[in-house]
Amino acid sequence: MSGEWKLSVAGALENGRQVFDVINPATEKVFAQAPKADAAMLEAAIAAAEAAFPSWRATAAEDRHRMFRQLARRIEAQAEEYVSILVQEAGKPRKQADIEVRTALYMIDTLAALSDFPEEAMPLADGRVARIFRRPLGVVAGITPWNMPLLQPVMKLMQTLATGNCLVLKVAPTAPLAALKLGADAVDIFPAGTMSVLADENELGPLLTSHPGIAKVAFTGSTTTGRKIMESAAPSLKRLTMELGGSDAAIVLEDVDVEGVAKQLYLGAMYNCGQICTAPKRFYVAHQIYDQFCDALVALTAKASLGDPADPKTNLGPLQNRMQYERVLGLIDDARANGVVCAGGNAPDRPGYFVEPTIVRDIEDGTRVVDEEQFGPIMPIVRIKDASDGLARANRSPYGLGGSVWCADEDRGAKIAAELECGSAWVNAHNAISMDAPYSGAKQSGYGVEGGDETVHAFTQVHVVYKPN
Repeated sequence: MSGEWKLSVAGALENGRQVFDVINPATEKVFAQAPKADAAMLEAAIAAAEAAFPSWRATAAEDRHRMFRQLARRIEAQAEEYVSILVQEAGKPRKQADIEVRTALYMIDTLAALSDFPEEAMPLADGRVARIFRRPLGVVAGITPWNMPLLQPVMKLMQTLATGNCLVLKVAPTAPLAALKLGADAVDIFPAGTMSVLADENELGPLLTSHPGIAKVAFTGSTTTGRKIMESAAPSLKRLTMELGGSDAAIVLEDVDVEGVAKQLYLGAMYNCGQICTAPKRFYVAHQIYDQFCDALVALTAKASLGDPADPKTNLGPLQNRMQYERVLGLIDDARANGVVCAGGNAPDRPGYFVEPTIVRDIEDGTRVVDEEQFGPIMPIVRIKDASDGLARANRSPYGLGGSVWCADEDRGAKIAAELECGSAWVNAHNAISMDAPYSGAKQSGYGVEGGDETVHAFTQVHVVYKPN
């Protein structure tokens, strides 16, 4: 299949200098070979983007919109092919793969509006007028993770191109194919050099993030890699937007509908086999309902359909890659040593990176499975005395991507949620993000803000012209 996959470089589709294997996580078998870019191809992509930038930044918003609509129509016409790719390379159950494709189309439609950022006029106290412009930055390096192989590349592409910048996108090596197809579908829609999509085996990252031709890095991935990117970008003071690791806390208080809340949190925690940055990952449950809540979760695991993601009946697929699989098994070992695994905790004796949905009770802060981002199908349930205890425990983490409060009194919940030290907090919901609102990580969960007008601010430079009276 290697001949079917191409890199998008400077307006043309190219073979890689080499190829690398892409493994189906449900079978552990190689099902495709991806083209591998080298340093020379990266340099060509950056040079082409620099050359294309003056023309692209001057392109009218309505012309950009026309191109974005064309891309959306092309993806929609091939939605089933994209779904099939996601099932194979990411191990996503078919329904979840279809949701990712549909969400990517929503992102194109929503983020196209970023092209319309008009000049502002600010009257000043001395009678002058400050004219405020937003200027595109130049060439943006987008780096995307393996858990959302289509949605994240689409988001980086739209944020970058809609705001008048050019994009060099480097995709995750364990799940590169949906992004490569995106590049192939987009390459003849946008002007040559405006966007390139490259795949590698993680060799090109430092060259990309330190390159003098890159004005900004937009990265989604681990906190550890985020630190390395900050170091790499520091000499040239590149702009950064980074969505990093999270260990979202869910505080469940004594007055909730236990069965209903348990189901909502279970579905949120297990979606995509737990491989969602803003999934709930730590559960602080009031002592009055603790046993009932744990029992409700255990009952839900019995209904899980763990298996072939291509089977429409499957609702829990494999972890995406072996490294993550082995890490999750290590976290479950820690859970057994420090708590009680009351459901799941096993890796089925079959090919694939499958792990049963796992509920851990009688566990405390200070253990790996509670403190670290699991990114797997594990729910550690910590008993709390009251809301204050839950809030203090939730805020003790170095992470701060998202969090939620669950209680019958929504006003009470909103007051507690306002005290959570995280970028996004919800009352009686979790991971209900809107691109119309600012989205950011706190503490070690991120750097920079996206969403709505904040996306324009993140991908442009403010420019003020003072007009005399």
